[in-house]
Amino acid sequence: MSDQLTIAGRTFSSRLIVGTGKYRSFPEMQRCHEATGADMVTVAVRRVNLTDRTKESLIDYIDRTKIFILPNTAACYTADDAIRTAMLAREVGLSNWVKLEVIGDEKTLFPDNAGLLEATRFLVKEGFVVLPYTNDDIVNARRLIDAGAAAVMPLAAPIGSGLGIQNPTNLRIFREMITEVPMIVDAGVGTASDAAIAMELGADGVLMNTAIAAADDAVKMARAMKLAVEAGRLAYESGRMPRKLYASASSPLTGVVGS
Repeated sequence: MSDQLTIAGRTFSSRLIVGTGKYRSFPEMQRCHEATGADMVTVAVRRVNLTDRTKESLIDYIDRTKIFILPNTAACYTADDAIRTAMLAREVGLSNWVKLEVIGDEKTLFPDNAGLLEATRFLVKEGFVVLPYTNDDIVNARRLIDAGAAAVMPLAAPIGSGLGIQNPTNLRIFREMITEVPMIVDAGVGTASDAAIAMELGADGVLMNTAIAAADDAVKMARAMKLAVEAGRLAYESGRMPRKLYASASSPLTGVVGS
């Protein structure tokens, strides 16, 4: 597809961003990445071997000539922890980009808005390209953008829940009110229709992990997600027909060419 996603001046051919966790094996992860067509994958810095090159690492199964690695700060519960984790990722040569997570609650994994804003401000000043995982609060999203966030990544439902799009109205508001940076729906997607709906609501991209990794056939689901994101984007761009209360004949007698 010629339609591309641009974040902080960098262009990606796919609007689907995928993760690296929960797969049954690293080779399966690699096959799924290929099936999605994604050219950006996110890696949990605190859950991967970055220093001991004598041991196997998931990084070994990512072709960095084709795929851009987006480090993330999963499992960080304070701004300081998230900042240190992002710094580590940059120091070991992963990237100066970061999917920023500052978790505020262990059960729901909802973001800590204050900590997220604090970490965003700091990391932007340190030269990072920051993509914060946030809730569907437009006010907080605006603050993150003002702090220098390169995108906003509102959740569709709790991380790993597979509940699908629980907040369509809020995502529509996001799309209407946030135009200066990409909006990427992150967390909660369970199946292909969820990804398509997110894109039909106007998301610039979708990030997912568990929906693919936890599927019975992860590679098939990866392919389904690729097609769903593409279909949803095309539907959004084409503009759906208006909803009507009553039926309307699909083969009207009026307006026929030659009548």
